[in-house]
Amino acid sequence: MTESVKSVPAPRDQHLRDMANCIRFLSMDAVEKAKSGHPGMPMGMADIAVVLFSDFLKFDAEDPYWFDRDRFLISNGHGSMLLYSLLYLTGYRDMTIDQIENFRQVDSRTAGHPEYRHATGIETTTGPLGQGLANSVGFALAERIMNAKFGDSLSNHYTYVFLGDGCLMEGISQEAISLAGHLKLGKLIAFWDNNSISIDGATSLAESDDQPARFRASNWHVQEIDGHDTDAIRNAIVEAQQVTDRPSLIACKTIIGFGFPTRAGTQKAHSDAPGEEEIAGARKILGWTAPPFEIPSDLLDDWRKIGAKGRNARMAWAVRVQTAKADIRQDFERRMKGELPLDWTAAIEAAKQELLSADKDLATRQASGVVLNHLAEALPELIGGSTDLTPSNNTKAKSMIEIAPGQYNGSYVHYGVREHGMAAAINGIALHGGLIPYGGTFLTFSDYARPSIRLAAMMAVRSIFVMTHDSIGLGEDGPTHQPVEHLTALRAIPGLAVFRPGDPIETAECWQAILDAPRQAALIALSRQPMPLLRKQPGSLNLSAKGGYVLLEAEGGARELTIMSTGSELHLAVEARARLQAEGVPTAVVSMPCRLLFEAQAPDYKREVLGDGTARVAVEAAVQDSWDRYLGLDGRFVGMHSFGASGKIDDVYRKFDITTDAVVKAAQGALERRGAGTR
Repeated sequence: MTESVKSVPAPRDQHLRDMANCIRFLSMDAVEKAKSGHPGMPMGMADIAVVLFSDFLKFDAEDPYWFDRDRFLISNGHGSMLLYSLLYLTGYRDMTIDQIENFRQVDSRTAGHPEYRHATGIETTTGPLGQGLANSVGFALAERIMNAKFGDSLSNHYTYVFLGDGCLMEGISQEAISLAGHLKLGKLIAFWDNNSISIDGATSLAESDDQPARFRASNWHVQEIDGHDTDAIRNAIVEAQQVTDRPSLIACKTIIGFGFPTRAGTQKAHSDAPGEEEIAGARKILGWTAPPFEIPSDLLDDWRKIGAKGRNARMAWAVRVQTAKADIRQDFERRMKGELPLDWTAAIEAAKQELLSADKDLATRQASGVVLNHLAEALPELIGGSTDLTPSNNTKAKSMIEIAPGQYNGSYVHYGVREHGMAAAINGIALHGGLIPYGGTFLTFSDYARPSIRLAAMMAVRSIFVMTHDSIGLGEDGPTHQPVEHLTALRAIPGLAVFRPGDPIETAECWQAILDAPRQAALIALSRQPMPLLRKQPGSLNLSAKGGYVLLEAEGGARELTIMSTGSELHLAVEARARLQAEGVPTAVVSMPCRLLFEAQAPDYKREVLGDGTARVAVEAAVQDSWDRYLGLDGRFVGMHSFGASGKIDDVYRKFDITTDAVVKAAQGALERRGAGTR
């Protein structure tokens, strides 16, 4: 651990030091008032932020969502007061001094970690360390894809990201670093807050990596500088911008809690409220006389000028948009609005017709591939990908061109075996704008991607996760690869639309529902094994869009039994219904491809679909938990109660008693429990 710092290095430019001190004192005052927060990072990285914002960052506080702005992210999101201070100082309208004073309070825009849409200027939600770094790869890739499509005149900007020691300890960082270096994302510049301090103490307690060597090994351009030397910071950024074939790391040696008299350079600067005495000492060391939450007018004026300096660039860009060729302008402006082409649903109808004409058993992963072949032609903004499972996920449409290092005019990304990195990059692409990303892996590996999937749902962005091999139906690979608890766990994420289509037509409908929702993260779970075509006359109405619907209504009297199912078990429900109807039990089959959408329907619709007062059975090759709300105390469940097993698909289903016979038996038990009895 370093010794306490009673003084600070003399600045090369006193004015820039004063500008940085605006960030430092807003940050420490906000943390002290909240008695909670992380002052160390904002105080340590303030000098870097001043140089970046004053001399390089292309933005206009008057128009926070101007498309060709540079993107600025902080991956070490606990240092959120650095971002909030910058937003206030540069003049973002909804970041007032009242918001700064209400740091970490309920309903303020200044949450403990930056949250997307809580305030303009927050580009992404970063809490878990490393997320912002991995998001930045998606942002930078999206910029290059848009540049390849629309040229320098409409898309030509940088992605800058601040990150800390903790970000580099997280495993996601290696996935992100490796992918960015491979893709040669030269417009990505990262600043490492190299202060060698973590919550426990010195980072040497837990790691001794040569981080610059790690980045160099992944094809990054690397510089190492004094993070408090504003000339060195400026020169490093200039050099990084001149490197066009590699992303850049600027390793900035900093003092955490720069300016604190006893806590600077120690773990106490990381996340503790400093206390009045420590703040008083910092005021003396840094020569700051302004009261808490007050910025001297001359310094605030200079910051506001920084916030407005990009206005001319923004207006020049707007002129370029207006003078672009009509077809290019129309496509670009449509994408900026997040709108889909007017006739895009024709692709869904064409896919349905192809699936109907085939009229054969088909795995939903294959049906999804058919749908994507049509969608890729209709939606040029669709960007696909997979984690080294392209042939298994069926995620690459026939017309898709592969994106390669330095070549971004395609629409398909090979993410390699990097589930978490892929999911976080997808979030970055979705947040960037102009593109609709999706990426595939096996459903069981959603565990590796779950933190980013959760954040996609939290941010309500159109990130699409394609998860195949969705049950014990993948067979021989065995229980390590057979997802059992995953559907329940994913359905528990608030705001995540989890789709599990039960036949090829439902697969097309689920894709339509996903794309119809621009502010909703979605996951589609698809089968490995073939499934029969159940919807042979689907029409143009999207039944799956309501999340649940009556696939087959009861016949021969009032409904007595409802069998609910999804995915590859839906045909078992249909077969069981046929037998029960033959026995004189009026039975309905309800398909529930998306629980989230079903819960959004009117109560009367839900009661009509589920059947008020009927006996209920659910069948799904997964655990029961997410079905309990529909089954009640008297319902029966046919599914998994353990991990799976390796073997032929049909043998595995029989081993775990997920069969038509089992559904019929469960139905009889449910009827008896209800007092109806079988006939």
